[in-house]
Amino acid sequence: MLHKTRGIIFHTTEYSETSLIARIYTELFGLQSYIINSVRKKNARVKAHTFQPLTPVDMVVYHKEKGGLQRIAEVIPCRPFRNTPFDLKRSSMVLFLNEVLYKSVKEEEPNQILFDYLFHSLELLDVQSPLNTDFHLFFCFQLSKYLGFFPSNNFSQVNNIFDFRDGGFRNEPPPHPFYTEPSDSLLVYRILSSLPDFQAQTGFTTADRKKVLHILLEYFSIHVEGFGNLRSLKILEQIWD
Repeated sequence: MLHKTRGIIFHTTEYSETSLIARIYTELFGLQSYIINSVRKKNARVKAHTFQPLTPVDMVVYHKEKGGLQRIAEVIPCRPFRNTPFDLKRSSMVLFLNEVLYKSVKEEEPNQILFDYLFHSLELLDVQSPLNTDFHLFFCFQLSKYLGFFPSNNFSQVNNIFDFRDGGFRNEPPPHPFYTEPSDSLLVYRILSSLPDFQAQTGFTTADRKKVLHILLEYFSIHVEGFGNLRSLKILEQIWD
């Protein structure tokens, strides 16, 4: 049976000489794997560049309830990016956010709220002018809300130690090593207090931003099984420095 659905490209792998297997987060079916035949031929009707990371697409798909490799009948970009492919800073953020999403979003069932959040955030990333240097931080902390481990924003002069495991602020160090000192906890609080406004100005220095980024990634690694290290982190930091 054919279904129309929007999707967001998460990952592609070359398959045979001319085909691709794409992991696509869809509006109707969650995360699915699709085989796209003959997409790497010179005269292909659908071009391989359609499947760039985090590209939003309109699709007509065949769907098997038992899972496995699905098939695509039609696919076109929903709204081609206007700025992201031509802006090194935006494209570095896309690579980073793509890796975060690929490692953390694994639902094979529909989640309309999460899909809408991703879809509209990627649109904003493409058109925001000027691009907020903290966009990726806002995006990821807000993403944790939809993944079920958004931190409690209970920071105060007393509760000034951020506990990664509990996802909140406490008044003394926890009995494990996964927490931040008060000065770094204040940086986390400044991000949380700005959400969901992705245009808010935190006043972070480059050093502050790096600290929050590494806190964020450690927080995700604790709450997302198999999250591990991100290859895109070094590229992001080099470009934004």
